[in-house]
Amino acid sequence: MRIECIAIGTELLTTRRVDTNSVWLGERLASMGLGFGRKTVVGDSREDLAGLFREALGRSDLILTTGGLGPTFDDFTKELFAEILGADLAEDAGSRADMMTFYAARNRVPPQVNFKQALIPVGAEPLRNPVGTAPGIWWLDPPGHPGVRIVMLPGVPREMKRMWEEQVEPRLRPLAGKAVHTLRMVVAGVPESNLDERTQVVRQQHGHLDWTILANLSQVELLARGPDPAALEAARTDFKPVLGTDLVSVGDGNLEDAVLDLLKARGETLAVAESMSGGLLASRLTAIPGASAAFLGGAIVYTVKAKAAFLGLDPSWLRTVGTVSEACASAMAEAARQRLGATWGLGICGNAGPGTEGGAPVGTTFIVLAGPDGTVVRSPTLAGDRAEVQLRSTALALDLLRRQMLLLG
Repeated sequence: MRIECIAIGTELLTTRRVDTNSVWLGERLASMGLGFGRKTVVGDSREDLAGLFREALGRSDLILTTGGLGPTFDDFTKELFAEILGADLAEDAGSRADMMTFYAARNRVPPQVNFKQALIPVGAEPLRNPVGTAPGIWWLDPPGHPGVRIVMLPGVPREMKRMWEEQVEPRLRPLAGKAVHTLRMVVAGVPESNLDERTQVVRQQHGHLDWTILANLSQVELLARGPDPAALEAARTDFKPVLGTDLVSVGDGNLEDAVLDLLKARGETLAVAESMSGGLLASRLTAIPGASAAFLGGAIVYTVKAKAAFLGLDPSWLRTVGTVSEACASAMAEAARQRLGATWGLGICGNAGPGTEGGAPVGTTFIVLAGPDGTVVRSPTLAGDRAEVQLRSTALALDLLRRQMLLLG
């Protein structure tokens, strides 16, 4: 079955917004034994879209689109498909009623332009939108193209996902092939190239699987795909001793999930004090549901005044030792720990750039973990721009805590 995805929106052609919908859809298709033969991102150009739609109709059995179903002037996905296929548009009463209900629940009146979203190509079926106003479209056997399926989905990820899970995937299951399963192993503290070299022999032993290494600023992921769950489990078993304590988790979790799980399992708690990272460490932790069972909170102490007010650190002492120093990070970690009565305290200070901070070069970082038996210090010089240095610092802080808990058993 030839399947292609067309992600629509000029914003997707810049760095400000990345197309994540097609990645998610690709994973869902893979779980059904299906996959894309082509994926395209295209801007809001009628000429470009019309040409692409005509090409897709001539080569694909299933065409998935995301975006262009809204009420504004740059939303014309269904209008173009209808025009190309010679179909009229007609208002769908159910879609209009859904829109009225959506706005009434929010004590709002829908703008007249929004009713454009209730127009559906004649011969197609609307896909109800339980979390938004733009219905999707399921179009089987469009005029002149028997056997073709067109699925138009909203560009808003949460709307697209609900629609796919509840209304599209069930319709595609009869077409599914042999499911492809994924083994995901998350590793921290190891560069991607080192991990590649270190795992080469084991990957060759399981060469019948499809392997990928993905790296970001926090962790590296080893992915294996194959149709046989037993083969994936055998690979996991063989990789475990090779990766050792660098293995953060297996499955859907990430570094912050692993840290919180370890804290909960040990009945321990964490408090943080952040300067350079500006609250990013706490944000990563609180993004995980149930984090409050182990994460007590913390403070963003970006200035001497804040360090004095929230942590009780002496301003004169801070000016002497410097706010970018091991001594400062240690005092921050211990103060956060003591003030919240936590088992562990993490302190981060440094210079994320772009200018100098107290004479410290850009990338200078101090991370201190305070615990019942004293402190552990890391002082790397981190590469990257400001945002990258901040993110790397929080990843190192989380991994430091994770490794210390594993060391203590």
